[in-house]
Amino acid sequence: MSERTLPPEALEAWAAALRRRFDLAEDDLPIALILDLARDVANGVARPAAPFSAFAAGLVAGRAGGSPDDVRRAVADVVELAVGWEQQP
Repeated sequence: MSERTLPPEALEAWAAALRRRFDLAEDDLPIALILDLARDVANGVARPAAPFSAFAAGLVAGRAGGSPDDVRRAVADVVELAVGWEQQP
């Protein structure tokens, strides 16, 4: 494992640090949801599009109000676009 690869427990520690730093609740930072978003975008569009798309989903969710439901809706919309991306002209 390289220095830049996180085992699952290190990812949880990083998420906990982010929650503390930015006063976020557990539901505010859904690790599995975001990782699934990154996977779907990387596979449906391109790997470099994954972090950019996660940022876009966060921006959209924040503008919608920032609730956990807003996050889930924004992620679902980005994933829907990514899954159908290869069919785009």
